[in-house]
Amino acid sequence: MARQFKIIIEKHPDGYVAYPLGLKGVVVGEGDTYEEALSDVKSAIAFHIETFGAEVFEGEPSVLEAFIAEARVPV
Repeated sequence: MARQFKIIIEKHPDGYVAYPLGLKGVVVGEGDTYEEALSDVKSAIAFHIETFGAEVFEGEPSVLEAFIAEARVPV
């Protein structure tokens, strides 16, 4: 069985960081490239579910879409 996850991937000066939406607990992947981070987080998701079971799911997926926005705010 496979399940679809929405995954956020951030580019940082020293590589990429990826994390899924809709799971309880901390699940993070990283890599030097986008593809490496995506592969790493997919492996981390599988390990997390295998280790902690179905209770890591936050019920029905509540995130329909994810957006990234930038806004200038005076500070």
